[in-house]
Amino acid sequence: MLAPKTVKYRKMMKGNMAGKAHRGAYVSFGEFAMKSMEPGRITSRQIESARVAIVRYSKKGCKVWIRIFPDKPITRKPAETRMGKGKGNPEFWVAVVKPGRILYEVSGISEDIAKEAFRRASRKLPVATKFVKREVVAS
Repeated sequence: MLAPKTVKYRKMMKGNMAGKAHRGAYVSFGEFAMKSMEPGRITSRQIESARVAIVRYSKKGCKVWIRIFPDKPITRKPAETRMGKGKGNPEFWVAVVKPGRILYEVSGISEDIAKEAFRRASRKLPVATKFVKREVVAS
């Protein structure tokens, strides 16, 4: 699973997910991509689960790029603990995703196989997604 090697601070504030994605909003590496349509937090387990779904359906015949990284720690207090006594310990890592963010990209497979692979992968994720193609820029 994905997680940062080191972080400056162990615990992080919640933040907000308002607005649309400006960074990572275009298909950069592959031919086809999966784009987030709503804000949310995607855990490292969900990222890996969706990646496995894409690779398994495409029979390892494609190159996959993961365009998100879980760099935010989520803390939890132990069960049956009274209130107070500080913030809980980091339990898992999430990637904060805004609408328009590209989650995965693939190349080397046909469009219908990519569409089905992304449909299967989207079932593993807590946000609504959309299939997009690379736009050809005329120069």
